[in-house]
Amino acid sequence: MTYSIAILGASGYTGAELIRLIADHPKMQIVALGANSKAGQTIAQVFPHLRHLTLPSLVQISEIDFAEIDLCFCALPHKTSQEVIAGLPQTLKIVDLSADFRLRNPDDYEKWYGNPHAAVEQQKEAVYGLTEFYREEIRNARLVAGTGCNAATGQFMLRPLISAGVIDLDQIILDLKCAVSGAGRSLKENLLHAELSEGYHAYAVGSTHRHLGEFDQEFSKLAGRPVNIQFTPHLVPANRGILATGYVYGDAEVLHATLSQAYADEPFLEVLPLGETPSTRDVRGSNYCHIGVVADRTSGRSTVIAALDNLTKGSSGQALQNANLMLGIEETTALTMAPLFP
Repeated sequence: MTYSIAILGASGYTGAELIRLIADHPKMQIVALGANSKAGQTIAQVFPHLRHLTLPSLVQISEIDFAEIDLCFCALPHKTSQEVIAGLPQTLKIVDLSADFRLRNPDDYEKWYGNPHAAVEQQKEAVYGLTEFYREEIRNARLVAGTGCNAATGQFMLRPLISAGVIDLDQIILDLKCAVSGAGRSLKENLLHAELSEGYHAYAVGSTHRHLGEFDQEFSKLAGRPVNIQFTPHLVPANRGILATGYVYGDAEVLHATLSQAYADEPFLEVLPLGETPSTRDVRGSNYCHIGVVADRTSGRSTVIAALDNLTKGSSGQALQNANLMLGIEETTALTMAPLFP
């Protein structure tokens, strides 16, 4: 059986990444591409690197007949997703890549994103889309809320350690570097080449980064009590990739064994040998996440490092992984391509 797929927000980076991945999917066919700002254009005009594919032209979202769609990916901006999804058929399976349904409490959404939640009823049925930890819920879901790319990286490296109680929950520092595509495709002055190249900088320092809402929600739920990590993201002049470095109190051998056991059967999460560190260059363009553990010179203190591609495992790849589950398809389908190198 071939499933009919729609992608809303197809002219953005995550939309392009979805098209790239689904193009080789044996059980999915893209039948509608919504992109209001680029409506009427072809994929070749918007993304020349995809010109070899036979795809429908971009259209206004209002022009799509969702009665013929089995599953819809929403790669729309924050707030827009809530408004659009609230108007979609209740029988339609949806994977949302925005932040609009990640936070279970609508009040938390308003706190972190500055707008009242516009789809509270849909929020009640949304399942958090961190595949490896919500697999069964995702399998039976109608609406899956994709994680933030920063939030996913930090959770892959820390969730098993928090669950196992092998680190000090009040002494977690997460230092993260993210490539510029994580900021989206919209024109922004601070993302111009002359403004961004030849340096990198911290942003949203202290308590303002929106992905802290996800860390608070998920880590506190795991621990059964409030967990508030110290988190600083940095923007680096690279196209793709996230490198997250966590400083924790816990024995390195125990942490490594805990992560290795937790991910032993996971197809996309690779724990490196103790003492080896990952690099974004080794996961670029793939759905893999590499995790390393290194002992600090001070006994009982360790460094945990994770690397993934923010557009693939951090967003569109994970969205496809979730969609496979929702449609009863083998989870790894169209996602086992090797990373790009060099």
